Parts: sequence; structure tokens; C-alpha cells
Amino acid sequence: MKALVTGGVRSGKSAHAEGLLAGHPDVTYVAPGPIGEDDPDWAARVAAHRARRPATWTTVETRDLASAVRQATGSVLVDCLGTWVTGVLDEEGAWEATSEEARALLERRTDDLAAALAATDRTVVLVTNEVGMGVVPAHRSGRLFRDLLGTANQRVAAACDDVLLVVSGRVLRL
Repeated sequence: MKALVTGGVRSGKSAHAEGLLAGHPDVTYVAPGPIGEDDPDWAARVAAHRARRPATWTTVETRDLASAVRQATGSVLVDCLGTWVTGVLDEEGAWEATSEEARALLERRTDDLAAALAATDRTVVLVTNEVGMGVVPAHRSGRLFRDLLGTANQRVAAACDDVLLVVSGRVLRL
């Protein structure tokens, strides 16, 4: 099973995704976002996620999601694609790139992830933020992020068996 769990910030999507793998004995938790050492609010969020996970789960911090899926020995939980997109753009210095250049960069990474999902028979659950349901961001970086994550979400969803939308802690299968 491959599932994409999407929803707004603080909707309960991460907890739901973790619950989908609760009975799995061997889980690799892939964290593609920043550690948050210089941001106390982010560090607290990361700590809460860590505290919620079973001690038997292995945590891998990487932005190479395709390799993480390919190399895992058991089930995989990726949390989340939103922090991954931000990290990839940071890592590649692509925030000031043209929209076309940034899109091409992210599409290469997303296509590699989709190929890894198609090639594995492991259970993989991916978490992402749902974008585009609110106001149009005032700044170019916000619009670029929204557009790139929206495209990544569509490509990953196409590679998954199931897509779940979490709103206010309630789950809707799409």
C-alpha cells in the first residue's frame, strides 16, 4: 500500500499517518525538513513528533526521498512533502530561480520519488500539506512554494493507491 495523507496545518494528518503504521514492526520515518535548532517553535514541533513515535522506529533525516524509499527495510513514513520542497529549494539555491527552472528541478526529484514508489512493494505513507485552498500568497516565494508543492502532490498522489484528506482530525478518502 502507498498512501498520501494531505490536509492543512495542524489538521491531524501526521498523527493519522503514524496511526496507519502503528502495527508495523519495522518502520523508517523519513524527515526531510529542517532540524529547527535555531527556531524554538519549530524545534518544539519536531520534539512533539519524535515523542509520539514508537522507540522502535528508525528516523532518517534526508531530502533524498527516492533513495530512502529504495533503501528502507520495512514500511516507510515520509513527513512531510511541504518541508521537503522547502529544503530542496534551499539546498539548490532555487528560490530566486525562474519558475520554470524551479519546476524542472522539483519535477526531476518528484519523478524519482514516484519511480521509487512504483518499484517498491513496501508500505509507504507520505504526509503533505494541502495548498491552494486559501488566499493567494502576497510574495513570489509563497506563490512558488504553493505551485511547486501542488504539482508535487499531484505527481505523488498519482503514484499512490490511496489519498486521504484530513480536516479537523477527520479523514476523508479521496
